[in-house]
Amino acid sequence: MFIDIAKVSVKAGKGGNGSVAFRREKYEPMGGPAGGDGGDGGSIILVADEGLRTLMDFRYKRRYQAEKGGDGRNKKQFGSDGKDLVLKVPIGTLVKDEETDIVLADLKENGQRYICAKGGRGGRGNTKFKNSIRRTPRFAEPGTKGEEREIVLELKLIADIGLIGFPNVGKSTILASITSAKPKIANYHFTTLKPNLGVVSIGEGHSYVIADIPGLIEGAAGGAGLGLEFLRHVERTKLLLHVIDTSGQEGRDPILDFHKINEELKQYSEKLSEKKQIIVLNKMDIPEAHENLSKIKSEFESKYEILEVSAATGEGLDVLKKKAYERLLEVEEEVVFVDENLVERYYDRKERDTIVVSKEDDYYLAEGEFLERLVDSTNFDDFESFSNFQKVLIDKGVIDRLREIGAKEGDLVSVCGVEFDFID
Repeated sequence: MFIDIAKVSVKAGKGGNGSVAFRREKYEPMGGPAGGDGGDGGSIILVADEGLRTLMDFRYKRRYQAEKGGDGRNKKQFGSDGKDLVLKVPIGTLVKDEETDIVLADLKENGQRYICAKGGRGGRGNTKFKNSIRRTPRFAEPGTKGEEREIVLELKLIADIGLIGFPNVGKSTILASITSAKPKIANYHFTTLKPNLGVVSIGEGHSYVIADIPGLIEGAAGGAGLGLEFLRHVERTKLLLHVIDTSGQEGRDPILDFHKINEELKQYSEKLSEKKQIIVLNKMDIPEAHENLSKIKSEFESKYEILEVSAATGEGLDVLKKKAYERLLEVEEEVVFVDENLVERYYDRKERDTIVVSKEDDYYLAEGEFLERLVDSTNFDDFESFSNFQKVLIDKGVIDRLREIGAKEGDLVSVCGVEFDFID
């Protein structure tokens, strides 16, 4: 089975917690803080691999988690960093954020890498909180959470030219004749199940990749057959060779077939319908083809370049190869725009905005991801640590927001489950 789209959950490793420790050696009379930092969590990295052809592996496993960072230790020893998790994907894979539908990466070169979930930062040990006033800090910082998101992997074949047309018009035979590809060829009245690719060589240093794009039948843009899956691959191509059964030997109207295919392209994407096309009139070795030729040419000759071929006898295929290459050189490279910082800014904003202050009866609540980290890093039995906690609440505007919704001296306030009396 050909798998060209997959939804995957990725979760990077949490950063290790900083350590609270003090020097106790015999010859260190002044002691002092000695807690080391936690290690960074492992990231999840996607790598384009030319050895892969489908996203099949992601059909069986959909959740991936990287290793967390080690906690800091005494004697200022840092925790170990978590190992990165590397996932291989085929060349031509688009990576999208499921929540925003923003394109994160376009992996179109072998070995290209993209960090789809960044590991959490290791927390600082109490050594880092020592200053001229705070000599013996009894608190450390917890590691931050690793990024967690749902991503969509979408495979679009990297082909320069796409062969399109109804089933059984001769696309597979043309592909086999002009390349070394070996697609299954038979008198099928239904679409093949997966795209076939081949390389056309024009001479030393001159070649291009061509793909037989199956799935294009009437109703494809609405999901009929495998149309939606394979229309996706047409988007990557620079030039389309629209193959027509000129003979109409199966009772089909070649002109009507051409218009039906183009209507499917237009319904799927206006941009797709505007791609340059060359009409390839196949099966010219059949007598009925010559009966239809003048009618077909009068319909399309003013708008499209037309080539006459016979995949069965090889007639016209050398001209087809060269003409396709010449037209390919005239097409400008199409670039998928990727704003690498857009989603990061989106998630950063979400994280900043997760401080929520509310009131339930006479009870005041302050919650959010930032406050959870603050609570985790605070030693409420230590005066300096608690003073730092209060200062952060003031700096972040939490105290002002509590006042705004009516909090007064002595009211009960809960910050992520930690309760204290409001002091104004």
